[in-house]
Amino acid sequence: MSQFKLHDVRLFCLPNCFFAAVLFSAGALAAAQEQSGSAKAVSKGETNDQPNMEIRKVGLVVHGGAGTISRSEMTPQREREYRAGLERAMTAGYEILKRGGSSLDAAEAAVRMLEDDPHFNAGKGAVFTSIGTNEMDAAVMDGKTLSAGAVASLKHIKNPVSLARLVMEKSGHVMMDGEGAEAFAKENGVQVLPDQKYFFTQERWEALQKVKAAEKSGGGGKKYIITDQDRHGTVGAVALDQNGNLAAATSTGGTTNKRAGRVGDSPVIGAGTYANNATCAVSATGDGEYFVRATVAHDVSALMEYRGMSLTEAAQSVLDKVAKLGGSGGLIAIDRQGNIALPFNTSGMYRGYVDPNGKFVVEIYK
Repeated sequence: MSQFKLHDVRLFCLPNCFFAAVLFSAGALAAAQEQSGSAKAVSKGETNDQPNMEIRKVGLVVHGGAGTISRSEMTPQREREYRAGLERAMTAGYEILKRGGSSLDAAEAAVRMLEDDPHFNAGKGAVFTSIGTNEMDAAVMDGKTLSAGAVASLKHIKNPVSLARLVMEKSGHVMMDGEGAEAFAKENGVQVLPDQKYFFTQERWEALQKVKAAEKSGGGGKKYIITDQDRHGTVGAVALDQNGNLAAATSTGGTTNKRAGRVGDSPVIGAGTYANNATCAVSATGDGEYFVRATVAHDVSALMEYRGMSLTEAAQSVLDKVAKLGGSGGLIAIDRQGNIALPFNTSGMYRGYVDPNGKFVVEIYK
């Protein structure tokens, strides 16, 4: 009887072991095929349901203002300086994104670099008002929470964009201006410069004299031709981080010879600055009064959300609306998939972006 049992077990084992081996082989083959398929999907830039930080897109776009920018008026040395400034800003922001940092940190860092560069009309390079002072505006917005902070008419703050972020995170308000904003800065440990010597640049001062001379003469004569470079400018950045969060930041010195107390679109949430994870992040530059009236930055987001437009279509549509009102300028934008748009209706816009391979692309002319 014991021999029969042993024989029975052997007979039973052979086919079942064979069956188990077939099942194991089939399962292993299926798993291998599934792994191979996943690898192919990744190689094509596709993602699966499981987050993979190595393949999550990040994106960064910066601008240094739009306007009449002519190749004939740009010396090779000056063009190199502008390009270098934009690249420094992109490096500051992109290093943060590569390390897994937030889009808000990246956008702020990029704009701070442009504020510290006297070639651009923000911070150190801010233009002069009609009474010879510098008054700066800035804003930031977090696309994840829709939190925002803005400052206007600052006279003694080295990096207005960072104070705008402080307003967003610590004040309970969205916008603060003038002396109140600077008092808030001092209370929170931000350096308030004793005077405006830091912001003085000979080029901006001469631009003010040219504008005043043109104004006095009625604007006639070749001697008093005023370019957009002399009149205005803005800097900004939009970013997408590894967690899929969007952010926007914008900073400006306004327009040359503006009345003291004038505020443009840059610090107005929904006009010059906007970010929403559901759609896009936008920073605008140009004729501020028109961008405010057209609610440019929010309108791009709204066309995407309510009309189903692509980022490119929405950005161009809104800029066309500005043109119909009589305004000129441009904007930079990025959506949650990492698509970017950089439309402008002037002869140039200082702009740069990081492509999907991590390469820096800097452009100036149309």
